[in-house]
Amino acid sequence: MYPFIRLAYQMFKSRKDDELPLTGTHVSQHICMPSDIDLWRELNNGRTLTIYDLGRIPLARRAGLITALRKNRWGLTMAGASVRYRSRVRLFQKIEMRSRAVGWDDKFIYLEQSLWRGETCCSHILYRSAVTDKNGIVPPQKVMQAMGKDEPSPPLPGWVRAWIAAESERPWPPMRQTPAIAIAKSA
Repeated sequence: MYPFIRLAYQMFKSRKDDELPLTGTHVSQHICMPSDIDLWRELNNGRTLTIYDLGRIPLARRAGLITALRKNRWGLTMAGASVRYRSRVRLFQKIEMRSRAVGWDDKFIYLEQSLWRGETCCSHILYRSAVTDKNGIVPPQKVMQAMGKDEPSPPLPGWVRAWIAAESERPWPPMRQTPAIAIAKSA
């Protein structure tokens, strides 16, 4: 189940935090709960993506994005992600999340988030996010104007540009795979 109560708590907790530029870093604290773990008693990889929402949405509110979304009746979607897991998060361990936008291009806003246990980075994710309306993707420059932040994107780091380039090479839709059993029967 989606952690609505935890999201409401994070929104309440950050309600008096100062506004941030979109590229500012929102820092939040979390605990790995029983509903977050897998068979190995550690934070489930899929649940990690959901927990990252708990930092991204308060970041969006602090940067003024949520207000612009509501005012313009826009939606927000994730259009891709690349995650790197490096250290386990166990039941009831406290973790700190750091969330920020690294920049944008003509279609997407790129966000990075990381989970930390003390000085150890447990995971790091790069998201490609899109603001949408009934006609499709809203250009980020239009979104920035609606947020009152009519500014160009900072230069995207090389590792982000490399990921964008790699994603552009990825076929879409993916090739439909034939099950191995069907191949074996036809031989």
